[in-house]
Amino acid sequence: MKFGVVVFPGSNCDHDAWYATGTNLGQQAEFLWHSDTDLKGSDCVILPGGFSYGDYLRCGAIAKFSPILGAVKKFAADGGLVLGICNGFQILTESGLLPGALVRNRGLKFICKPVGLVAGTTRSAFTHAIPEGKKLMIPIAHGEGCYTADERVMDELEAEGRVAFRYTENPNGSLRDIAGVLNAQRNVMGMMPHPERATDPLMGSVDGLGVFQSLIQSFALHK
Repeated sequence: MKFGVVVFPGSNCDHDAWYATGTNLGQQAEFLWHSDTDLKGSDCVILPGGFSYGDYLRCGAIAKFSPILGAVKKFAADGGLVLGICNGFQILTESGLLPGALVRNRGLKFICKPVGLVAGTTRSAFTHAIPEGKKLMIPIAHGEGCYTADERVMDELEAEGRVAFRYTENPNGSLRDIAGVLNAQRNVMGMMPHPERATDPLMGSVDGLGVFQSLIQSFALHK
């Protein structure tokens, strides 16, 4: 499986995602520059964490205009797998690929620590290899990670099983403890915690492997 990791000016988790998929999981991984319009044969595109374009306007608000986002949108519309992590999640909501928005944390402070998660569904290419109900410890690092949406959208996410992850102890005030969501076609997922930072015993947790193993297994079944 080939992972394409997008690099925006200000990205700081791009190498983590590249290392996790290419070294820890033994897959093909390639960087994609923000000005590219070619996804170079990627089977899954990762929008990594960081501060794309400095987040000077609003997190992800400038990145949505980058040339590569046009290619990512077409890729997603054609059924391609897209994973947005932290700032990548913010970019996905800003670009309309996922519903809702990420706003300032409750308490208005940047939070950087491991948190408990459970998968909200196993019916997705991103979560099906994660045992139902298993508590995962995966780190967060964000100042604007509070997920919000109107009640209609929240009810729709619940009814369609599109809540990908929930916090076991909500660190940022996200509505209904939501840590990650899926699009209606279930091929795009955004999550605020960083699974790429929990893929090696030296990192203190390997609980993030489940996300990438799910993707690899799903790709193998459907290629």
